[in-house]
Amino acid sequence: MGNDINGGTSTVRRPRRPAGRRGRHRRGGTVVGLTLVPLVAWGAGACGSSSGDQPDEPAAPTTGPPSTGSGPTAPAERDRWRPTRGLSWQWQLDGEPVDLSVEAEVYDVDLFETPASTVDELHDRGRRVICYLSAGSWEPYRPDADDFPDEVLGGPVAGWPDERWLDVRRLDVLRPLLAARLDLCAAKGFDGVEPDWMDGFQQDTGFPITAEDQLRFNLALAEMAHDRGLAIGLKNDLDQVDELAGPFDFAVVEQCAQFDECHRLAPFLDRDEPVFHAEYDLPTGAFCADSARLGLSSIRKRLALDAWRQAC
Repeated sequence: MGNDINGGTSTVRRPRRPAGRRGRHRRGGTVVGLTLVPLVAWGAGACGSSSGDQPDEPAAPTTGPPSTGSGPTAPAERDRWRPTRGLSWQWQLDGEPVDLSVEAEVYDVDLFETPASTVDELHDRGRRVICYLSAGSWEPYRPDADDFPDEVLGGPVAGWPDERWLDVRRLDVLRPLLAARLDLCAAKGFDGVEPDWMDGFQQDTGFPITAEDQLRFNLALAEMAHDRGLAIGLKNDLDQVDELAGPFDFAVVEQCAQFDECHRLAPFLDRDEPVFHAEYDLPTGAFCADSARLGLSSIRKRLALDAWRQAC
């Protein structure tokens, strides 16, 4: 499959990645896992224009770019983007093309499927743009899948049998492969990167990955991103937040309200760095009040991670 910077790579339809780290996975509109912990109601009242109930159809997106200061320039010509707490965000990894009309200061979209022209257009609208990629797992439908040797491929990701864990201890093998992905992210003009599955040491990967192995891998990825002028976000991995809030520039977390864990992102918030937070099951009325108190950038999404969202 080609890897045209301007044209994207849409010759193969990408199945959705696992959504949520608590055993919930989705493919083709069918949930094949279960939530393991009961819902937690955090507060009362609706947030924004939402009633807190999931609509049958997506609400019409709002328009109008937010004020974000001067527009981004090419990575080689600017200092690294340093996002601040409270930025609004949109997370769309499916349902191409990217809906450019959503009123959000930051977009988080797929690295391979999003062409540079989309990044440019979002920049023209005053948005910052983050590239999503999986750093801790191997996905067979990616254009560079054949570059990953069998020796670093572990067991299947639960609920996602064609996706396999990576041996993050093998930086000698993975570093050049992930560097190439970060090069593509920078070449397309993205401002930052969201590397997924940064908590393999807590998963059943088939490898004896320790917390120290994971920390070494995460820090190496942060250094590689910064070398390319990219901000980098820590995905989930709440057990290592204290060590990683400094080297990382923002956090992306799923379902922290549902599992009563949002307070654990305080090391990022205390540094005035954003925590981009998504819930799937809770209505906005159950988490938006606490999100505002903590300073989270919170939205409600469908598991599909298409364009639909409810913002606090």
